[in-house]
Amino acid sequence: MTFKLTTYKTLTGQKQILETTNQKSTQAIIYKDNRPSFWVDCFDLQTESNIQMNYLVLCQKRNIKDVIKEIGQKNNVKLSIQEAPVFAIKKASVDQDIALPPLPLEWLN
Repeated sequence: MTFKLTTYKTLTGQKQILETTNQKSTQAIIYKDNRPSFWVDCFDLQTESNIQMNYLVLCQKRNIKDVIKEIGQKNNVKLSIQEAPVFAIKKASVDQDIALPPLPLEWLN
């Protein structure tokens, strides 16, 4: 899948964030220990973990960030969704083809 790696200049230095090319609230790049590690698409009903995420986010009408935070706490891993800094200047953006796996199914049970 194609993502864009965007570099932002912030007050504390440069920050790079991997983002989707078309930002949707039902899709997210999940960072594990501050590194892009997983891809979640709540409308991808071909992958079991995405079906579980569909239920947790859309059916229960919950925020995807809250669901990811709970999954991380439950499984004792540092998970997050990175966003562009509020006070930043966008320096560069490069498209990259990266294959990110879905969240492990055992984390969702």
